[in-house]
Amino acid sequence: MTKRTGRVAGKKAFITGAAQGLGAAMARRLAEEGALVSLADLNHDGVKTVAAEINQAHGEGTAFAFPLDVTREDQWIFALEEADAAMGGLSVLVNNAGISKGGHLEQCSLEDFREVMAVNVDSVFLGAKHALKYMRAHQPGSIVNISSIAGLIANHNGPAYNASKAGVWLLSKNIALYCAKQKLDIRSNSIHPTFIDTPILDPIRQAFGKEEGEAKLGRQIPLGHIGETLDIANAVLYLASDESKFMTGAELKLDGGISAM
Repeated sequence: MTKRTGRVAGKKAFITGAAQGLGAAMARRLAEEGALVSLADLNHDGVKTVAAEINQAHGEGTAFAFPLDVTREDQWIFALEEADAAMGGLSVLVNNAGISKGGHLEQCSLEDFREVMAVNVDSVFLGAKHALKYMRAHQPGSIVNISSIAGLIANHNGPAYNASKAGVWLLSKNIALYCAKQKLDIRSNSIHPTFIDTPILDPIRQAFGKEEGEAKLGRQIPLGHIGETLDIANAVLYLASDESKFMTGAELKLDGGISAM
């Protein structure tokens, strides 16, 4: 077997929402730097495709794919058990899966609000709760939760998204303090992106056209443009690696300067 090298060589990562966008970019980046990766998504065909691409690039047995509805506790238990067996352990959990829906306060239905909270917040709770069983045996470990700049700064739209991403932010700190109190060498941090070039921006592109839609979003960012998936994947790489061994309970803002205003 080829010896793996890189910034996360020997790490074994489980990534949700990995069929496309940020999750797929994170999986590719961690694999490039030596990690084994388990990709999980409701879109099982999608994660199988991404995992196959990673295996072709880095060798069979680098990536594994699992179906997962992140709102279902039974599916979390099964997927983590299977991933632990496939990779021979688990040391990194990336809670990336997330959605946005519901419109403004008077438009947002209770059903939509609850769905966003379930996908965005329940998933982080369930993932961390059940991953610790495996991560204890493979310390040092890292839990990386993808929040949003919208979890730190409110707007007049998207109450469900604002509330859920704020929940991810504080839950990440709770997990960090719990692990520290338990004397576990397992850290927990959150990442807070602004607009990133992923399919979540497609409604804006469809409404205004790709060029104008992205320009419209870019005008809200001091650096003047939306971010790339690699920007977030590199942050996940840092937090997954031992380079960030003294960082826990913190938030990493990747917002092009929005929070500085």
